[in-house]
Amino acid sequence: MKDMRDAIDYGTMRIPLLFRKLFFPTLLGLISSVLLNLADGIFVGRGVGSEALAAINIAAPVFQISTGIALMFGSGVSVVAAVHLSKGNIKAANINVTQAFTVGMLLMLVALALINGFPRATTKLFGGSDMLYPMVHQYLIGVSPCLLFMVINMVGLFAIRLDGAPNYAMAVNAISAGLNIILDWIFVFPLQWGIFGAAVATSISAGVGSLMVAYYFIRLSKQLRLYRPKFSSTAIRLTIRNSGYMLRLGFPTFVAETAISCMMITGNFVFMHYLHEDGVAAFSVACYLFPLIFMFGNATAQSSLPIVSYNYGLGNEKRVNETFRLSVSTAITFGVLTTFAGCLLAPQIVNLFIDSSSPSNAIGRNGVPLFLLTCLPFTLNVVHIGYLQSLERYKPATVFMLLRGYILIIPSFILLPMAIGVDGLWLAEPVSEIVTFVILLFYMTVCTYRKKAKTVTD
Repeated sequence: MKDMRDAIDYGTMRIPLLFRKLFFPTLLGLISSVLLNLADGIFVGRGVGSEALAAINIAAPVFQISTGIALMFGSGVSVVAAVHLSKGNIKAANINVTQAFTVGMLLMLVALALINGFPRATTKLFGGSDMLYPMVHQYLIGVSPCLLFMVINMVGLFAIRLDGAPNYAMAVNAISAGLNIILDWIFVFPLQWGIFGAAVATSISAGVGSLMVAYYFIRLSKQLRLYRPKFSSTAIRLTIRNSGYMLRLGFPTFVAETAISCMMITGNFVFMHYLHEDGVAAFSVACYLFPLIFMFGNATAQSSLPIVSYNYGLGNEKRVNETFRLSVSTAITFGVLTTFAGCLLAPQIVNLFIDSSSPSNAIGRNGVPLFLLTCLPFTLNVVHIGYLQSLERYKPATVFMLLRGYILIIPSFILLPMAIGVDGLWLAEPVSEIVTFVILLFYMTVCTYRKKAKTVTD
């Protein structure tokens, strides 16, 4: 395990080399997670049927919201701890990491109590029908432990990368993903556990990842370690204060993740309205592909975040700008490649999930290529907003996340099908991302102009 610990200096190492040392392990780790997600969908679609795919798509927003909570604490503590480390305040960084773990898990327990206490209401809220409810309920029961493990994994992986061990973080993702694929196959096919088996496989694999995270902090960490929680009035007050600040910094990430659930929930309703259960099953294929789109932007943003935050804490503007330019060029490259590859292979991808004789297959083959036009603008939006977040500018970052994830996507889903028919269902996401990017680019241009004008005046 110790060979996975990397010598990383955020303040002096050349930016391209530093970015590569973070980016490729992060990307490979996220690819593992995406393969896990795709395998889960393929096994369920082939082993249980298109109705099971639709049921998972109804339950998926629960997963996205829980992931958003975990990422909110993970990205927030990554920024705060990076700034503390840049100033040599290791104890404060360790306390913040400990608080992110403990408060995040408490919040997740509350969310789990609500979800499992009202499963039928949850199904209705996310666009499900009475026919799909039994399978949705089974999935929620099986996946619940995973949602708690997720906090440990997400917060832990951000902290592990910041501690200079991106390869270990990659290994956690890869081992969890590989285990999940194996268990998925065993539980869905030989054991015939159906949709419940797929959920249990996800929970077990996430639990193994949590054990690996715990092992790192107990035996392998270099600077970041966990403190024993204190429960005095002063400690509780400081924990609330620090957690509030981390949540403000991480809130754009929460909005980004829950925006996916907003897209899925709204899509479930409109697809159910226009195309019924077959439409929701076809839409679920696009939703399974969405993490693949998110992966490239997220890997770029996560890799640049500690570099930007650390050098921002040092006041080294040149290294901050160089990192941003590199992340944008990376986002453009992957956005273009993903768009072309996805559109070219869309029919084959749909066939992996849904039998070619199903009506859902024809709907997906026609619609998925339109949906994948979102790849480039989405990736650029994630990287730009992540940059704002790294600079502790959480207010504009939150505004733009809300714009692309909520304010534009809902009217797009409602109005576009009325204007151009069924194709509008698939184009709602690309349109909302394109409009957001245009506004975001205008905002960044204005900020750059004002900064230059201020420098000249000074």
